[in-house]
Amino acid sequence: MSDATSLKKAPAPANGTRRVWQGMGEVRHVGLVVALVLLAIVGLITEPDNFATSSNVVGILALASTIGVITVGMTFVIIGGGIDLSVGALMALASVWATTVATQSYGPWVMALCAILVGAGAGLVNGLLISYGRLVPFIATLAMLVAARGLAQRMSDRKTQLIRPENDAIEALSTTKVLGLPLVVFIFAAVAVAGWVLLNRTTFGRRTFAVGGNPEAARLAGINIRRHTLALYALSGLCCGIAAIIIMARTTTGSSTHGDLYELDAIAAVIIGGTLLTGGRGTLLGSILGVLVFTLITNLFILNGLQTSDQLIAKGVIIVIAVLLQRRGLRTPT
Repeated sequence: MSDATSLKKAPAPANGTRRVWQGMGEVRHVGLVVALVLLAIVGLITEPDNFATSSNVVGILALASTIGVITVGMTFVIIGGGIDLSVGALMALASVWATTVATQSYGPWVMALCAILVGAGAGLVNGLLISYGRLVPFIATLAMLVAARGLAQRMSDRKTQLIRPENDAIEALSTTKVLGLPLVVFIFAAVAVAGWVLLNRTTFGRRTFAVGGNPEAARLAGINIRRHTLALYALSGLCCGIAAIIIMARTTTGSSTHGDLYELDAIAAVIIGGTLLTGGRGTLLGSILGVLVFTLITNLFILNGLQTSDQLIAKGVIIVIAVLLQRRGLRTPT
């Protein structure tokens, strides 16, 4: 019997629970759209001369692209019942490795391939430690965060590495525009669409929900839990590698400081998007809307000259509220 057939025969959640959660998801999506509209109105009122400019809108989307690609991978990991604290450090490591003198000498395509392979390889290590080393995801990815950031600092000697002029094809991803938008935004859109299809229209996506919702039931249904978890963390690392290409294009540098606290931004976007921290339920659309909400908040704080500390406080309050709403939703009678 195939995994897909077995999975279909696995015990399904009660219809009432499923309907309640789907209804909550739709309401949450509408709520996030309303939040985006309200934030836009605040921007138009507080900074009418700067907020609605095309350069500011493009800047918001470009910033959202970097964090958004990482968030796609994070969504898969959390729905699968895990967590990945290393994403920001993996992006930094991939950017540094791709901008070393040796790598740059082979041209921009090799640089991009290097970033992707480094991200995916490090994610694979995370998956091996968790799946076969039986480490708790929090501990394994925390260790990777420290190690990857340290390796990036060691490789770059704590210096920012500039992309050579002959490799300006990387920078062109940020400067070349189609329909008024830089190519990095289209890369983000492509990753988001591919992630949505993978999560909602394939057996891999169904297995991800099953593994995160009830690992034992998924195992009895014939799903290889270890192998699937390994694939989830490799996917997260792959997204980090793609994000490294985007950050290199936007800054024309590789640096060990890239991606600082990006793991928190990604996790926060996934949470307010409606994905359960315990796994098994979530939507990629909600995560993308969460990225846009946080990016817009950051932009408004910058335009209004507010301190970074105030941004962090606001994000922390939003995360707490989102988790409390999740817990309240889980207690809803079925």
